[in-house]
Amino acid sequence: MAQAQNLGRMLIFLIRCLLRVLYRFRAHNTEVLRTEGPVLLLANHVSWWDWLFLGVCLEEDWRFVTSSTTADLSWVHKQIMVNRRTFAVDMNSPYAVKHMAAYLHAGGRLVLFPEGRMSTTGSLMKLFEGTGFLTSRTHAKVITAYLRGAARLPLSPNPNRKQWFPRVSVHFSSVLEPPRAGHIPSSEARATFTTWLSDVMHRQQFETEMAWGPATIPAAIFQTARQMRRTPILEDTTTKQLTYGKLVLGATVLASEWPTLLGTEPGKRVGLLLPNVNTVPVVLLSLWLKNQVPAILNYSAGPAMLAGCARLAGLKEVITSRRFLERADLDVGPLQAQGIRIVYLEDVRAGISVWARLKGAFHAWFQSGHAALPLNPDDTALILFTSGSEGDPKGVDLSHRNILANIRQMLSVVDLMDTDRFFNALPLFHSFGLTIGLLLPLVQGTFVFLYISPLHYRIIPAAFYALDCTVLFGTNTFLSAYGRKAHPYDFRTLRYVFAGAERLHPTTLTEWMHKFGVRILEGYGATECSPCVTVNVPMHSRPASAGRFLPAIEHRIEHVEGIEDHQEGPHSHPTDPADHSAFRASHSALHCGRLFVRGPNVMRGYLNDQANRQFQALNGWYDTGDIAGIDGDGFLFILGRLKRFAKIGGEMVSLVAIEEALASAFPQFGPDFSIAVIGQPDSTRGERLVAITNQPNLSLAQLRDAAQACGLSNLSVPASIHVLPELPHLATGKINHRELEKLVASSEDG
Repeated sequence: MAQAQNLGRMLIFLIRCLLRVLYRFRAHNTEVLRTEGPVLLLANHVSWWDWLFLGVCLEEDWRFVTSSTTADLSWVHKQIMVNRRTFAVDMNSPYAVKHMAAYLHAGGRLVLFPEGRMSTTGSLMKLFEGTGFLTSRTHAKVITAYLRGAARLPLSPNPNRKQWFPRVSVHFSSVLEPPRAGHIPSSEARATFTTWLSDVMHRQQFETEMAWGPATIPAAIFQTARQMRRTPILEDTTTKQLTYGKLVLGATVLASEWPTLLGTEPGKRVGLLLPNVNTVPVVLLSLWLKNQVPAILNYSAGPAMLAGCARLAGLKEVITSRRFLERADLDVGPLQAQGIRIVYLEDVRAGISVWARLKGAFHAWFQSGHAALPLNPDDTALILFTSGSEGDPKGVDLSHRNILANIRQMLSVVDLMDTDRFFNALPLFHSFGLTIGLLLPLVQGTFVFLYISPLHYRIIPAAFYALDCTVLFGTNTFLSAYGRKAHPYDFRTLRYVFAGAERLHPTTLTEWMHKFGVRILEGYGATECSPCVTVNVPMHSRPASAGRFLPAIEHRIEHVEGIEDHQEGPHSHPTDPADHSAFRASHSALHCGRLFVRGPNVMRGYLNDQANRQFQALNGWYDTGDIAGIDGDGFLFILGRLKRFAKIGGEMVSLVAIEEALASAFPQFGPDFSIAVIGQPDSTRGERLVAITNQPNLSLAQLRDAAQACGLSNLSVPASIHVLPELPHLATGKINHRELEKLVASSEDG
């Protein structure tokens, strides 16, 4: 027996050495595997070799749960799946989980793949509730494992790009104590434990990628580029495609020109005034290569606001294009009046010598992977500006770590694949359009098409159809318009459509479901959060909600006078799923108040002095300014901006709720009907409501009847109506309430 054990240890040692040579295999935190039973080791399952990568790390008494029915397929299957290192059960038998539970009760140690199958996406798929039953009934300790890189192996069933010898590592968590369920039905307990385990595994993936992945945005893009040099990754409305090789070459050559044109000051902010074209990621990468900070300007904001943002960021140069300025009819005179030098890309391109191109090609081929290493992940990566819909725009300072954290948070919960094709019409000065619509696919290695404007409601569905894209982004305004104009077959290849920036109306959701058979997934975020905070995904989705919080994001709710709490409970919720010590009840009651969030994706700070002092005083917490409710399952429901509540007669009235009710109350006015509600000072009641619409035939009596039909109180009925030919909108599609307030105030003063 001793000789056999020695031979077994020698064999495992040799196999581990072979894995080290072939796959540069590493195992992390293996000390935890000495934990005494009962204990469950739960790992993601992405390839046929997963058992081998785990097995070489385990002591001999660990046993892999295998299927006895699959073992009967052949002699080879039986030798692999039924031996002294396996625990074979009939997966079709209702007693299979009970057999495993009995083994755990006896102090056993089991290895289980909770997905019950290999992932066909490369991401974590749904977990079977049998695992939740095991943890709830046995109270076994839990260790999770994240196999990193194994999804790239040729023997993995996902459609992502493969490598013969990818770098593979396994990362073991600390020992986790599952939450105590208390006296609840077993079906609810299983669901609770399964959700808890899913949260733990998603968070482990995120934390591992943050710890072991590239630390800066250019380093992450260059790492992917080295593996996909000839792969087309970008296309814009010129129909010109950029491969990763051309992207890196263009960025490297352009970077060689910046010391002469922009100087060499590290961390210098440089303005960027460009539309959705392939040139934008090239310029971004080139600036990062020289440790300079792009400040992306909103070209739709108007000359005065544009100049104000440039002044706030302390810009000395702004990079743009003559062709773009002419086509968009933009006036950069206010910028030049501030002493800002305009750098035209046409002039830069014309001044690049042959020698500079050759030298750039050399650096792009041999040194691209090392060019970004001197950057610190906590350095500023981007300056973005808030929309300014409720006040002057704020300058938001986002680090490389912030943006990469948000990208990896999304990748940990959304099963995006290399075969997906992004269609991004959201402007790149918008944080969602930039981070998720451009930088995420560049880091992931997924094709992205950049469209010039989200306002081309007929062209965009046709372009989406022609390009066979699978992922689309939009706001409610844009998606509603696409839904009306598109042919039912235009979105035949669509896998995911994400909505954000404004509340998703039920009519938009229903139209897309009925016309295209597609479920819109709503999320929530803010520029200050890089931007995503919550998102609905197919595995965890709830109608009317903005989804659940992304991994590693903490949240708390603070009471607001006049906003009723619908649920008893703590005001703070731990971000670590392993910290949950009690069952999280599943019900529709909401705990409401002002939402604060904290996490690795939250900004470094503001450029505005007063706003930055207020942010820094919160010790990393970001005050969203939104009134929100969180249900027992962790789904977020946005009730409205605090500024979008009116206090009438001492009661808080949600202007967003009134707008949503009235927007769908008048189908006779057609799909172009638009209405907004604002609060104005009133000497007797504190505030009064004013409705602004583009429909001249709308009367106060109709508003009153519609409010009553929707169950709104009398306080929610507007006291007056203002008619405009068209309501002002921001570039994101949201109604510009600040501009409406100015228009109404000037009208009443007049």
